[in-house]
Amino acid sequence: MISKQVKRKTGFEKRAIVLFMALALASFGFSTSAWAADGPCPQPRKTKSAPANLVKASIPASASAEAGKKIFNKKAKPMACKMCHGKEGNGAGKLGKALSPKPRNFTCSKTMKHVSPGQMFWIIKNGSKGTGMVAHGKTLKDKQIWDVVKYIETQFVKR
Repeated sequence: MISKQVKRKTGFEKRAIVLFMALALASFGFSTSAWAADGPCPQPRKTKSAPANLVKASIPASASAEAGKKIFNKKAKPMACKMCHGKEGNGAGKLGKALSPKPRNFTCSKTMKHVSPGQMFWIIKNGSKGTGMVAHGKTLKDKQIWDVVKYIETQFVKR
């Protein structure tokens, strides 16, 4: 009888240890994958600068973050912005994982403090050579691009 109790306790302890280890590994994997998904911060880029007057441009008052959200998440063509930049704007979108360099992480304040709204407009409209960022100037109107810039600025960017 004593040997059965010892075996049960030993079996329980083994299961507890295995469960503990599994949870520890899972939490470690989650934390490191979440950190890695955001990519480096700051992100170095050599994107061509927008014309001086556009670099200094502010987001027009008529721009709509709500309209920009719809474009970012679904309506942009050839694909939605979130496919590369991620729903959280951290550059961890499904397609972005395969790109080198990684898509812009809008949540990285060290990077975004150097990217003005006008520069962002320019990049969305004209693309960014040497990256996966395609030009949207033929598929989005200027008003729609400003809507996306306003959404990114209000939702993700912390200056």
